[in-house]
Amino acid sequence: MNVYDIIQVAVFAGLLVLLTPPLGAFMARVFEGERTFLSPVLGWLERLTYRLGGVDPAKEMNWKEYAWAVIIFNLLGLAVVFFIQVFQAHLPLNPNHLGNVEWTSALNTAVSFMTNTNWQGYSGETTLSFFSQMLALAVQNFLSAAYGIAVFLALARGISRKSTDLIGNFWADLVRCTVYVLLPLALIFAFVLVSQGVVQNFSANREITTLEGAKQAIPLGPAASQIAIKQLGTNGGGFFNANSAHPFENPTPLSNFLEMLAILMLPAALVYTYGIMIKDKKHAWVLYAVMLAIWSGGLAVALYSEHDAAARLFHGMSLMEGKETRFGVTNSAIWATATTVASNGSVNAMHSSLSPLAGGMAMFNMHLGEIIFGGVGSGMYGMLFFVLMTVFLAGLMVGRTPEYMGKKIEKREIQMAMIGMLGPGALMLIGAAVACSLPAGLSSLSAKGPHGFSEMLYAYTSAAANNGSAFAGLNANTPFYNLTLAFTMLAGRFVCLLPALAIAGSLAGKKSAPPSAGTFSTGGSMFALLLTSVIIIVGVLTFVPALVLGPVLEHMLMVKGMFLF
Repeated sequence: MNVYDIIQVAVFAGLLVLLTPPLGAFMARVFEGERTFLSPVLGWLERLTYRLGGVDPAKEMNWKEYAWAVIIFNLLGLAVVFFIQVFQAHLPLNPNHLGNVEWTSALNTAVSFMTNTNWQGYSGETTLSFFSQMLALAVQNFLSAAYGIAVFLALARGISRKSTDLIGNFWADLVRCTVYVLLPLALIFAFVLVSQGVVQNFSANREITTLEGAKQAIPLGPAASQIAIKQLGTNGGGFFNANSAHPFENPTPLSNFLEMLAILMLPAALVYTYGIMIKDKKHAWVLYAVMLAIWSGGLAVALYSEHDAAARLFHGMSLMEGKETRFGVTNSAIWATATTVASNGSVNAMHSSLSPLAGGMAMFNMHLGEIIFGGVGSGMYGMLFFVLMTVFLAGLMVGRTPEYMGKKIEKREIQMAMIGMLGPGALMLIGAAVACSLPAGLSSLSAKGPHGFSEMLYAYTSAAANNGSAFAGLNANTPFYNLTLAFTMLAGRFVCLLPALAIAGSLAGKKSAPPSAGTFSTGGSMFALLLTSVIIIVGVLTFVPALVLGPVLEHMLMVKGMFLF
């Protein structure tokens, strides 16, 4: 690792912090229905959408009505994406004449993109038509991101309001987020990507003759428009099978840097948005500092592992197997840690080829619940589960009724928070255990020993955390994995989402008391330390035994020069 690597990490983190206040403040104005500089330009689209949908944006919902709106909306989206795939041979914009998608793969993909997971067990350029990529996948990239943010907004309102059962209007939140935030940013970013060489056309595959005289099909299509929203919306699903390691998705060092920045840009800004909505920016900056510190620590471990392994085993040569020579080791480590703290899942290198501890850190990031910035919206409501638990434990330690933002935290809130915190972990471990026990699960492995176990554990971790990245050595396009991972993705999304809305409804109905001398401050270093401890301890106690069987054991074998294939 050289001085240029250190400078790049510093510039990346610095830009992320600098962009947070202006973008976070803009989103707060949008979500509160205030006028912004985009209102004269896009206000007509917002009003037209309400008119077509018969929605009154001023009519608010209680938490159960909000939850039912989310569920119905997602079921409709799932059905549309599924049927587009299974009938794609009969639909337009299919210049490569691709056939219908097998139903278990289509179901897996529909659930994946509906839940903002974007897990892909197929090769995009050889499986899906342009129509399927655009109308099914790209549209869901916008909508799954928008409804994740909407649920976060409902929880923020529940915390900030008092003596009411109303937490906002789901349809208004969905429309405002899409029209004023995601669409403009994705449009600008798509043009930037096109300027860097990302393809955006409707051409069929081009057949060329290589230098060896062989024939090769070069895939083309409307990629830039999908790549922009896949990064901004923490979606991660690639237009091509190699995702952002493909030169048509990520052609230059600049496109690589911007795509990495886009992964964390909106989730980070939403922390500042939260501070504005609850009228406590100091508390929001504490949450931000905790997230940034944990991400930085994970990145340090990944960088150390990658460079130390090279120094130990290959006399200082870079570990480039599975990585792009255009980007190198450090860019691969930054991307791997950024994409797994957010529920993004895009990759610019194959995670299966990372050194054991770097691959283990990518897994551990997801084991924490993807709350370190996390997915757009989902990261913040996931982090708030841990905040409530920290406040509850602190209250018990000093013998006071726990309070958060002036509201008592009682049995119901903690029960819901526990479900949201531990539910995904149970899905990850049970899924991996089932796959290890059945021939259908073991038959897809590309490696034996601890690395093979890591492949299975990573798959169910990625699914339950709604991340979507893969170790890339596991063949997941089988009926067993398509169906079990689809269930895991669906359960992983709603086992967090519904408790968040229940907490929103419960807190919104409570009165707010002014802070007193005995109120535990959530705006200082002590709270930051306690919150970090709770996050790490929950992750360690839940997942260390499994991680020891996978990446930790593989690292110990590697140090001794022993490799299992």
